[in-house]
Amino acid sequence: MLQKQFPELLPYLAAGLTGSGSECFGYDDEVSQDHDFEPGFCLFLPGEDVMDRRVAFALERAYAKLPREFMGFQRTLVQPVGGARHGVIRTADFFTDKVGLPDGRLETEDWLLLPESYLAEAVNGQIFFDNYGEVTRIREHLKSYPPDIRRKKLAGCLLLMGQAGQYNYIRCLRHGEGAAAQLSVCEFVKNAIQTVFLLNEVYQPYYKWSFRAMRSLPKLSLLDELMEYLITTGNEPTMQEEKAAIMEGIAQDVIEELQMQDLTDASCGELEEHAYSVNDGISDGNLRNMHILSGVH
Repeated sequence: MLQKQFPELLPYLAAGLTGSGSECFGYDDEVSQDHDFEPGFCLFLPGEDVMDRRVAFALERAYAKLPREFMGFQRTLVQPVGGARHGVIRTADFFTDKVGLPDGRLETEDWLLLPESYLAEAVNGQIFFDNYGEVTRIREHLKSYPPDIRRKKLAGCLLLMGQAGQYNYIRCLRHGEGAAAQLSVCEFVKNAIQTVFLLNEVYQPYYKWSFRAMRSLPKLSLLDELMEYLITTGNEPTMQEEKAAIMEGIAQDVIEELQMQDLTDASCGELEEHAYSVNDGISDGNLRNMHILSGVH
């Protein structure tokens, strides 16, 4: 359709499947078909200084006329929650929606405050072609955290992991606070998951896909079964020592990976010490001197 109807526009277009939705992570299955499920793709356009509204409208109409069925699946006329995910999209609008800026040039505060799942949606999926190059350039810039930002986020996660798993879990049990102990477990696992993604330099997706995404990572992916066990079991007296030992084992695996990546100079088994060592390695003095938890939320 593009080659026949818009050959003069092809040098300015990009197409792919990226953004919100499980399909952009490759996670669609039969369960996914209950909502926001249809064949489709994203057709990216440059700004109005390059391609005006009249041309954009013509492309929108052409996209709308594509076959209503593909491989047995019907396109839907119902807008998904949060707006259209497929079809004709201005590149600037897409990245503004995901990261708040049309060109993806984030400042330090933006990197620290932006939910990681939004960054994941900005760079996930696949770009089928990008003749203009704009989408690819922005995605390349956003593909992973800058080194100092990564360190700040790691430091915060490590500190919270240590407080929850190496300290507060046992203390809560000694106080007879079983529910608080389980919250400590969940806090440990939540920050451990983010730590694993940070150590792999991959953005963590929306929470419901975190375990699935973690299984495909090259480093520390085998920890997913242990983390799942921690949050799906109770704190009966016979299990308390085992769960504490599992969290300690995860902590030591994380410390070993930190040392392998030369991210810490600490040599002990306490995550809190490694958190401060990771933070001390930040080259930007202003960022280094910010509160150690500035990168987690």
